[in-house]
Amino acid sequence: MTPSHPGHLLLVGLPGPTLDAATAATLRRVQPGGYILFTRNIRDPRELRTLLDDLRDLSDAGDPILTIDQEGGRVSRLKAVGNEPPGATALRARDDAALVTRHGDLTARLLRGFGFNLDLCPVLDLCIDGDESVDNSLRGRCYGVDVPQTLRLAGAFNAALRAGGIRSCGKHFPGYTYARADAHHELPTIARTRAELEAGELAPYRALVSELDSVMVCHAHYPCLDPDTILPASLSRNVITNLLRREIGFDGLVITDDLDMGAVLNGYGLEEMLHLAVGAGADMAMICHRVDQLETARHYLEKAPVEHLDRALAAVASTRQKLSPPAAFSEEAFRALDAEVWDLRVEVMGEQGARHRAPEDGKRSPVEIY
Repeated sequence: MTPSHPGHLLLVGLPGPTLDAATAATLRRVQPGGYILFTRNIRDPRELRTLLDDLRDLSDAGDPILTIDQEGGRVSRLKAVGNEPPGATALRARDDAALVTRHGDLTARLLRGFGFNLDLCPVLDLCIDGDESVDNSLRGRCYGVDVPQTLRLAGAFNAALRAGGIRSCGKHFPGYTYARADAHHELPTIARTRAELEAGELAPYRALVSELDSVMVCHAHYPCLDPDTILPASLSRNVITNLLRREIGFDGLVITDDLDMGAVLNGYGLEEMLHLAVGAGADMAMICHRVDQLETARHYLEKAPVEHLDRALAAVASTRQKLSPPAAFSEEAFRALDAEVWDLRVEVMGEQGARHRAPEDGKRSPVEIY
């Protein structure tokens, strides 16, 4: 029997910081399984908590997944209302897992206070050739220059986040490390051999497989994994089902990177990309910007093979049952946590370094980095 709520397989963005009546009505009909917020949705602490409360109220199946990219550094959505935590590069320079643990704990407490229950972190990509050498969106975001450092530091953040009641997400599987293009705009081809992938990009996922609540699959083509067709990893059964699920043994939630990114948007229509993603083994399809297409997306998912829908819906339901409830919110509690963020920033970066925020990526507008 066809599931009654294929909308649960959608992880969607919102147009603004509040819900207008028309958007709320659409979301109530579509019943997305989750929501992702960006800086366009964040302008005031109290208003942000109200927005997340409103999204919970729209759901007919318990709390939805409420997520955000709160990494630190330039990918810190909450810097719209508070201090910017230190980024992975600054923490990597200190190479102190205790500081990263403190960052993860602070992040969890901040997110729980606003009502989030999943953070799209940690980044498990490796840093090569310096942060500025390749324009592939990873600048400033990588915890390690090699596998051991990545595991030590990203693993510390992941553990602290989960201990604080926020679900984690390893990204960007199998890895953007060697991409020579930015998937926000075009599809990168990464000509790594399987042996190279095993020694590098895949190693953090194998080591942390039982400690990640979810994995985000990226939009890059890997000829060694898909030799017969040019497919983004996010739409590839070889990558998601055969490699991530069967070989690595990941049994948590699998999320596509944003299907509104140029790497997939330039080559696939909405129906095709949704059917390919779910058929490949993804559980949730992320649509961050095309809010006006959500009812169409749900309709397309209704036509996907029942066995694919049943599998994905079960994974989403399992994740939603494990979500932590929001913590109590107050402006005073938020400001106290925000002061702790500043103290951590100063300790990691020094007083002078702490006063300089990471630059915005205006050239990428209107797409935010994630």
